[in-house]
Amino acid sequence: MGEVSKLLADYGPAFGQALLLTWKLTALSFVPGFLLGMVVTVLRLLPLPPLRFVLTVYVEIFRNIPSVALLIFIVFALPDLNVLIDYEPSVILTLMLVCSAFTADYLRAGINTIPGGQMEAALSLGMRPIRVIYSIVLPQALRAVVQPMTSLLIALMLSTSLASQVPFPGRELTALVSKIANDSAAGIPAFAVAAAMYVATGLLIAWAGATLEKKVRILR
Repeated sequence: MGEVSKLLADYGPAFGQALLLTWKLTALSFVPGFLLGMVVTVLRLLPLPPLRFVLTVYVEIFRNIPSVALLIFIVFALPDLNVLIDYEPSVILTLMLVCSAFTADYLRAGINTIPGGQMEAALSLGMRPIRVIYSIVLPQALRAVVQPMTSLLIALMLSTSLASQVPFPGRELTALVSKIANDSAAGIPAFAVAAAMYVATGLLIAWAGATLEKKVRILR
């Protein structure tokens, strides 16, 4: 405990800034990734086979490619194609693409839980397909995937450690631990503090997700 106390005395503000940066990266990647995933989900419901095929390929690629490999491609390969993206946007774009693919996949699973009779009834009443999607399908699908999306948000938060792999402006938790380990002999206490912050953040997200799920749960 003495080593941890000394570490916090020396690096307390740095850990606070690193935690805030971790939260910032999580939010900036999750929100647009979630919205993009919703758009992909809606477009995959349209009766356009070529579009559905392209979007299915999109989901499968970004759902299965390692995040590190995607980040390396964006940072080091795209400049060869004259596409230059700064380090921070590169990390956010990487996490956003992965998040959107998993969101689309989870929402599709949520849609599959909706009885087909509801959509047929809505169409028989004269509702347009796009209105059926936004008024009946998506609201129920979103309520059905709160827990998977909570797990995705936790995984995304942990994946912000990708920022430690590039010359990122600022240090998130993993990058800070690496710096402390290189500059001093306090690597293990630094790891313990960072791990505690990751766990605390994950537990907070899990609690918020469970609370939201209870409020919107669909009783069948």
